Amino acid sequence: MVAQAGGEARTFLAGAGGVCYSRRTMKVLVTCGPSYEPIDAARRVTNFSTGRLGIALSNAFATRGWDVACLKGEQATCPDPVQARRVLPFSTNDDLAAKLMSLAGEGGWDAVLHAAALCDFRVERVLNERGEVIASPKFSSREGRLKLVLAPATKVLPQLRGWFPQARIVGWKYELAGSRADAFGKAFAQLAECGTDACVLNGAAYGDGFACCTPAGAHTCVDNAALADWLARWLEAS
Repeated sequence: MVAQAGGEARTFLAGAGGVCYSRRTMKVLVTCGPSYEPIDAARRVTNFSTGRLGIALSNAFATRGWDVACLKGEQATCPDPVQARRVLPFSTNDDLAAKLMSLAGEGGWDAVLHAAALCDFRVERVLNERGEVIASPKFSSREGRLKLVLAPATKVLPQLRGWFPQARIVGWKYELAGSRADAFGKAFAQLAECGTDACVLNGAAYGDGFACCTPAGAHTCVDNAALADWLARWLEAS
């Protein structure tokens, strides 16, 4: 049951022994899956993200009665259905940025969870074996060896605080190389550099599961379900 109490919508659920408790009905935005950057009209640079984690988070929040919008990369391969009220596809980093700015104009967002795996680089230009810049809708292998000149792609996470000044913002840090201590250092640095409220750390450098890093410390979550539960409780307590 949903009721209005003191100007704030709350969802009432049956707890243990039939006792009811309440929690906030939140408006949450989740990004997931990979972006891509085009090489030509037929080929692209992307990554191995499936979107599975972001879909699991969106579905867990929707189950709690929250108003969830999921921005899902067009190349996400996870087949799980998304239970969010709105599911919006995105392609490149710039496309995602434009859609986030548009959604920010609605106002009322309680949280933004940026789990999407975006490209670090875009193709600035393509060179042939003679070092000449070439362009084509579809580069032919008859050109021989080609060199791609990569330039940094648009960074979305550092811009979120400006677009969603009142929301809780959660970033991700997926680290493969270095020590566990190095990985934690990068996660906590992200909080300071991007003005975010939490960073979810995972990857081979961290180990199994996730660490939810906040200015107060780090909390360990063993799997996707535990992560969704911790994030939901953390957001409800904010």
